[in-house]
Amino acid sequence: MISLNKFKKSFTAFVLILTLAFVGIATNSQIAIADPATTPETPTAAEVFSANCAGCHINGSNIIRRGKNLKQKALKKYGMDSIDNISNLVANGKGIMPAYKNRLSEQQIIDVSAYVLSQAETDWK
Repeated sequence: MISLNKFKKSFTAFVLILTLAFVGIATNSQIAIADPATTPETPTAAEVFSANCAGCHINGSNIIRRGKNLKQKALKKYGMDSIDNISNLVANGKGIMPAYKNRLSEQQIIDVSAYVLSQAETDWK
């Protein structure tokens, strides 16, 4: 006859194995082979901006520090009126602005920097 203590240990091990198996199945079910016909397109610069920057810089403003906005006058004032300078800021962050070099590709950083400049030229309209 099996003791209650052995039964509890066996049952706990069974539940743990079952849980790990379930997690493995759930995780693997979300992995798919890339199919060019169904692979999502690379996000546009506007989409990258919307997803990563607009939280603080909606319509080129700055909800944290009003003077440090993305309007053309402020970009020129702070020397952020080139793709290189904006890209460096986006990649490395500064002050309370986080760095995005580990979240965005180099091309996305360049694209979103060009997007910021083009939007500033039209006053974010």
